[in-house]
Amino acid sequence: MTDDLRHPVFARFYPRLDAATARLGGDAHRDELLAGASGRVLELGAGHGANFPHYPGGVSEVVAVEPEPALRARAVAAAAQAPVPVAVRAGVAERLDLPDGSFDAAVVSLVLCSVRNPVRALAELRRVLRPGGELRYYEHVRGVTHGMVRYQKYADVVWPYLAAGCHVCRPTDEWIASCGFTVRRERRFDFPPSRVPNPAAPHVIGLAVRD
Repeated sequence: MTDDLRHPVFARFYPRLDAATARLGGDAHRDELLAGASGRVLELGAGHGANFPHYPGGVSEVVAVEPEPALRARAVAAAAQAPVPVAVRAGVAERLDLPDGSFDAAVVSLVLCSVRNPVRALAELRRVLRPGGELRYYEHVRGVTHGMVRYQKYADVVWPYLAAGCHVCRPTDEWIASCGFTVRRERRFDFPPSRVPNPAAPHVIGLAVRD
């Protein structure tokens, strides 16, 4: 069974979209996400390596897992310029070929929206974290108003086909809190700013620890 999930059109488009959102505040969100991280870190769904420049010096190693081969190739190039050691490898979220309890922290950044089984992915993250290890997350999530949730449900009829399996109506923050993690801090916000309603606008940045 291959660990490659190919989305060639999305892989060409996404780095450009990310560069645009970085200028609107996305880079600051990545700094917030990773501030204070230390030790050995697993990054799940590393994409083209957008987080790599933001890892602080206390991180001894990043193992970056990415299933999309074109994005993975970009991540390898980005790893060569990272301020900390980064090893990029193939893999899928629901089946990590990594030992139990082998990481001090795990990072998910705009990825649990698109994995096929996010609850299974969270179980895998919990497995590879040491007891008390950190889960740092930056995700777009289900909204809090009935109107937004209804809008997101309609959007999810077509959104996953346009965005490599991304779903905008997943209660990812609730799943984290119910999958063997204790949330220590969490901030909700809408991003990016827009006059047009965006079903992917509700976001969270948080830190949870493995129970």
